[in-house]
Amino acid sequence: FSSDFFNHPTMQLMERIFMLHDKSKVDLYIYSYEIFEDETTQRLKDYAYKFRNISQLSELDCVNIARNDEIDIAVDLKGHCFNSKLEIFSHRVAPIQISYLGYPGSTGLKSMDYIIADKTLIPEGYEKYYSEKIIYMPYTYQCNDNEKLISKRKFKKSDCGIDNSAFVFTCFNNNNKITKEAFEIWMKLLDNVEGSVLWLFKSSETASENLRNEALKKKIDPNRIIFAEKIPLDEHLARHSCGDLFLDTFYYNAHTTASDALWAGMPVLTLPGKSFSSRVGASLLNALDIKELICINKEDYYQKALNLAKNPGKLKSIKEEIASKKDNSPLFDSRKFTKDLESEYFKLISKDD
Repeated sequence: FSSDFFNHPTMQLMERIFMLHDKSKVDLYIYSYEIFEDETTQRLKDYAYKFRNISQLSELDCVNIARNDEIDIAVDLKGHCFNSKLEIFSHRVAPIQISYLGYPGSTGLKSMDYIIADKTLIPEGYEKYYSEKIIYMPYTYQCNDNEKLISKRKFKKSDCGIDNSAFVFTCFNNNNKITKEAFEIWMKLLDNVEGSVLWLFKSSETASENLRNEALKKKIDPNRIIFAEKIPLDEHLARHSCGDLFLDTFYYNAHTTASDALWAGMPVLTLPGKSFSSRVGASLLNALDIKELICINKEDYYQKALNLAKNPGKLKSIKEEIASKKDNSPLFDSRKFTKDLESEYFKLISKDD
């Protein structure tokens, strides 16, 4: 159940899982809340046993359609995010209802039975903060597409408006994830790494202007903040080669953005907090087995970023480690993830019986 069954970050993570489900054991029903459809939607229709667009239906009509389909497990991919239909789960559309991927936290609903997570996201002792029971995936909660295409286009830093000799701190998260604390550390890094720049995703003209104004207040040349325009995903992945170190945001980490960076070979430095959304970076790095990029506090985050910026040999070594582990890591093993997920589903069905 989702409104994101098109070329959207959720489907960029999950489409291959839909493709790989064992169709001899699993009937995949897709319930879409979105009238817009594209090429991704058409492929999903091929993977599904049934594809139902319920975007124009009333709450109770949505419930009745799902109940009539007699599904065993309902997986909500939206939670409290925009354009969700979370209310339908209060009527119980399936005997087992699961929250997954789209909303990084507890729904707070008594009718939502489970949430899919991992031991990094929800450590021992944190279960009490979730209304759902926890389904722990063995490595990371995040599914990934191990066939995600990276364009063969060779980007130079100058192609992105960056001096070819610059050290490039990068963060391709939406700008609304950037907090004062993170930005102050980033400005301190620019101040202490000569010739460095900060390469951010361009969310809007207003955000770009505000961030440059904040840099000026910190006595940093605002032109040292470069904004990346939106381009096709395969080219966006290819231009990661122009970045040197991805600086994760704190309270709401990079999610799809982080796995994209790692898939493209860029190191991601992260600082986990206490919430689900602030521990995703650590979850991905643990699954990739590159724990040295997981920081313990803000000072550690700053010092590690500074050290990597001033030690190109060390940074090169980490990039080589990412490249060597990527293809054999559970983080990017779509087939294994799908089997593990199906295994959890079948455990729930047998328990429910």
